[in-house]
Amino acid sequence: MNINDIKKVVILGAGTMGQQISIPCALGGYDVVIYDISEDALQKALKGIPEIMAAMIANKRLTQSEADALIKRITTTSNPEVAAKDADLINESVPEVPELKVKVFSQFNKLCPERTIFTTNTSSLLPSKFADATGRPEKFLSLHYHDTTVTDVVDIMPHPGTSKEIIEIVRQFAVKTGQIPIMMKKENSGYVFNYMMGAVYTTALSLVSRNVVSVEDVDRAWMGVTHMPYGPFGIMDNIGLDTMYHVTEFWAEKTQEPRQLQNAVYLKKYIEAGTLGRKVKKGFYTYPNPAYEHPDFLKQAK
Repeated sequence: MNINDIKKVVILGAGTMGQQISIPCALGGYDVVIYDISEDALQKALKGIPEIMAAMIANKRLTQSEADALIKRITTTSNPEVAAKDADLINESVPEVPELKVKVFSQFNKLCPERTIFTTNTSSLLPSKFADATGRPEKFLSLHYHDTTVTDVVDIMPHPGTSKEIIEIVRQFAVKTGQIPIMMKKENSGYVFNYMMGAVYTTALSLVSRNVVSVEDVDRAWMGVTHMPYGPFGIMDNIGLDTMYHVTEFWAEKTQEPRQLQNAVYLKKYIEAGTLGRKVKKGFYTYPNPAYEHPDFLKQAK
């Protein structure tokens, strides 16, 4: 198999990341199918993708003519057999629950052609955890995207059993879809940027969960010093607080580190309230027009 053999890309999971990933894949000329078990999630995706495109157009990362062309290459289905048929490359973006990922990979291993390359967009879990479940460990690795509305960076991380041929094909795929591949030599929790930012998220959550400072003032401190357009809590809203909770809870349970345990308890309140971030228009901030985008946000709070 080589890069020219890839024609159909299947994205497992119609959430925020699944929607975002579909765009560069379609822009690269691929036929993209988004699969989700939930018809409601698929309907939300069909509404969400044009909104993501609008943001990319506003950021000058996409033209209107490109958007008009690529939307025709994106389809959705809740039928796993339809999604798997003739699939050349799969990218998985289901919730960060190990048992769920194993179940999904096992299901699609039985349905997909033998040639299909499996990749995961997991933000915190190592691909070796799911390699056996794919039934094709040599054709499996992480292809991890960030927010595609603002960056083209993707992390490519193999596990010890991934073939060099597949690593190279996935690298070429990333380039063909307009991405900047960060090639990792071995497994590492959190990739590169996320690994560095993990310490920031943990510290930010700890400051707030211990009632040392407010969410807004953590972001004011970050934005005021770095001159970035948002702070840690604004970033977490864009990632999704459900994803942040799953990651935090996983490491809290694994390490039993008091700070992580307290952060997991703090985030759980948002999960139980259904305030999951930008995708539901409410998280640490309210959307659209979150407070951190207001011109006076960095001024002294009254």
